Amino acid sequence: MSSIINLAHSVMGSPWIYLAVFVFVAIDAFFPTIPGETLVVTSGVFAATGHPDLFAVAAVAAAAGFAGDHVSYHIGRSAGGRLLDRTRPGSRRRKPFDWAQRALHTRGGSVLIVCRFIPGCRTAATLTTGSVRFPRASFALFTSIGVVCWATYFTLVGYVGGLAFQRNPLLGVLLGIGLAVLVAGVIEGVRHLRGRRVPTGTP
Repeated sequence: MSSIINLAHSVMGSPWIYLAVFVFVAIDAFFPTIPGETLVVTSGVFAATGHPDLFAVAAVAAAAGFAGDHVSYHIGRSAGGRLLDRTRPGSRRRKPFDWAQRALHTRGGSVLIVCRFIPGCRTAATLTTGSVRFPRASFALFTSIGVVCWATYFTLVGYVGGLAFQRNPLLGVLLGIGLAVLVAGVIEGVRHLRGRRVPTGTP
């Protein structure tokens, strides 16, 4: 996390912060070890001081998420079957993909909106929609809604943290990330509870 904050500090007063946000968030969509969300929250924290611009950060994050999700979709469309073949059925790595496939079957593209807030399921959902040849137009619609909600939320939680700890950006970042993790945990908990209450074979 400190490296992200140092990066944000070094480019916060220049347009390069927007490029950094775009690159990190776009790659994070299909390579989830990249801390895209952390950089968005951090940028939101510093936006409380006036630099960078809050609305510009949210817009860039949404555009980057949209682009990255489409990369993931096309990876799934071209190689999704081969990727799944490399995962053992029933394994921890395979479960998000199995859940995403069932959820797409029962709920359609709305699952993309929910999964946008859960890093592991986010990539699994976009890869799966590509592998099952989910219509591109519908994918674009639902992922657009998802990335706008996601970018707005993570930018605002960072901004709230920045307002609360204007003299200590690190505490603001920690508060923002804490709020983000809390929401993701609630969503995942609700999904898990629903999965225990419905018949086998449905998400």
